[in-house]
Amino acid sequence: MENIMEVKNLTKQYSGFLLDHVSFSIPKGTIMGLIGENGAGKSTTINGILELIKKDDGEVLFEGKDISAGKQPKEDIGVVFDEINFYERLTPEKVGKIAKATYKQWNESVYQNYLNRFSLPASKTIKELSKGMKMKLSIAVALSHDPKLLILDEATSGLDPVMRDDILDIFLEFVQDEEHAILLSSHITTDLEKIADYITFIHNGKVLFCKEKDELRYRYGILRCGESTFASIAKEEMLAYRKTDYQYNVLMEDKEEARRKYPAEVVDDATIDDILLLYVKGEQAK
Repeated sequence: MENIMEVKNLTKQYSGFLLDHVSFSIPKGTIMGLIGENGAGKSTTINGILELIKKDDGEVLFEGKDISAGKQPKEDIGVVFDEINFYERLTPEKVGKIAKATYKQWNESVYQNYLNRFSLPASKTIKELSKGMKMKLSIAVALSHDPKLLILDEATSGLDPVMRDDILDIFLEFVQDEEHAILLSSHITTDLEKIADYITFIHNGKVLFCKEKDELRYRYGILRCGESTFASIAKEEMLAYRKTDYQYNVLMEDKEEARRKYPAEVVDDATIDDILLLYVKGEQAK
């Protein structure tokens, strides 16, 4: 598949934190989920991609061209942060007028359609809107200037489950033509389990893996065993493990193989949350 964006060795040094040569690619027609604990480097990665911070090393290619080369990539990328960036005295109607003057590709009819779809009152000030409504406004703006790529930082936070489900359906609609793509950073891993095609996991400023979501969900498993079984497991079989008072929880790359090899032990399916927690709170075996 053709990549819409390639992040190559993105590096940023702060006092006490290093974003360390982060690399991943986003194919057209796909949704890339970006996960990691607080402070892992997800927002720094997004800020580096968007050139909101000055990177120390690396490059970001958008449709094969350096993203810093011209203004057009900014037109073609829709962005939603976890906090709204509009003045609170503005109304959705005024936000639309400002966006129309900002984006050459602005589509007013699409914007009005999203305001109606999201039940956003055009004349209410942003200050009067709930957090969820503010997030819906940001999403409406991002979708209304005909972007090819959406970059979303906690874009579903603050939404109730019903509206969040509706927004996820809109994201799926966005990539259906296989020409658009989404980078979605989220702590709500169930959202990623529903819509993501790939998962990039950042931990302590480094990419631990970038894999297909289905590989994580349908191949990975958690072996729950005692001391003697744990001692018999070769390190190359384990991805991460964590010892509790009564057992070891071991993240295995192939759950069916683990079930065949350790028939007396329980091997559970692994959710994205399980995988994240074992990597972050457990010990890495490899």
